Amino acid sequence: MATIERPRTVADEPSVDELRPRQRGLKQYWPQYVAIAPFYLLFLVFGLFPILFSIFLSFTDWDGIGPIKFVGLAQYAYLVADPRFWNAVGNTFIIWIISTVPMLFLALVIAFLLHQNIRFKSAYRLAFFVPNVTSMVAMAIVFGSVFSDSFGLVNSALTALNAEPVAWLSSSWGIKITIAAIVIWRWTGYNAIIYLAGLQSIPTELYDAAKVDGANTWQIFSTITVPLLRPVILFTVITSTVGGLGLFTEPQILLGNSGGTDEAGMTIVLYQYNQAFTQFDFGYGSAIAWALFVIASVFAVINWRLVRERDNRPGPAHRTSTTQAEVEA
Repeated sequence: MATIERPRTVADEPSVDELRPRQRGLKQYWPQYVAIAPFYLLFLVFGLFPILFSIFLSFTDWDGIGPIKFVGLAQYAYLVADPRFWNAVGNTFIIWIISTVPMLFLALVIAFLLHQNIRFKSAYRLAFFVPNVTSMVAMAIVFGSVFSDSFGLVNSALTALNAEPVAWLSSSWGIKITIAAIVIWRWTGYNAIIYLAGLQSIPTELYDAAKVDGANTWQIFSTITVPLLRPVILFTVITSTVGGLGLFTEPQILLGNSGGTDEAGMTIVLYQYNQAFTQFDFGYGSAIAWALFVIASVFAVINWRLVRERDNRPGPAHRTSTTQAEVEA
């Protein structure tokens, strides 16, 4: 049987607004687009453009004034064979190791103590966090006076104890330890607050059950607190690593652009600063910046893989169901 179609009328025809929904949306929401446009313009000028321009500069030789000369991979080839760059890399990692390891352990202990029922808890939290918001320039000058070779408080205390004074600011290891002390002083409270937030997410029933079983404070700390804080600890490790790779203010204010004796305090960022803004070699400075980016990315990938491996592990319920299925089979 043949079907008879109803003839189309003017009402069935799509309107102009339906044919042009994008134009209608632009006209309707243009005030919102205008409101958020300044952010994207600022990001384009001060964020995206410098990043792309630094990539371009890393393949050039430019002093900031004269013509830009394209040199290909010459800057990266020189970087790989540059002993001063690798010395800066070694200094950065040594300072990171002797500062991050004790800093994170101390922050974890402080967070564990602040998590207990103690008086003036809020005052302690504020006191530990204050160093993180204190001017780093001012504190580097203060630490320079405290660790001074001639009249520093630390050497005065060692002399009072009939010990030999240490050349904190004129020896290789003394410089590294002094910079590490500044890093520890500044970031311990910050990481303690992060650990404290992680501790507050752990169920209190676990601690109560451990106390009922007769566990002491150290056993609770090592068998309950540390394992359950593993994702938070990994987060602080990677953030401390990235922050350590970008160490600049402390050695620059404490030692100047030279990095101290035998460039013992020359970090990667300080070396990059010297090449770009002291030697006016912006091409090589850009190459150092992208080398630093690669190193930081490697640590970020390591952290991501560690977290992913932990998330992919089967939970207790999954392991139990699997075992029961195997038994039934």
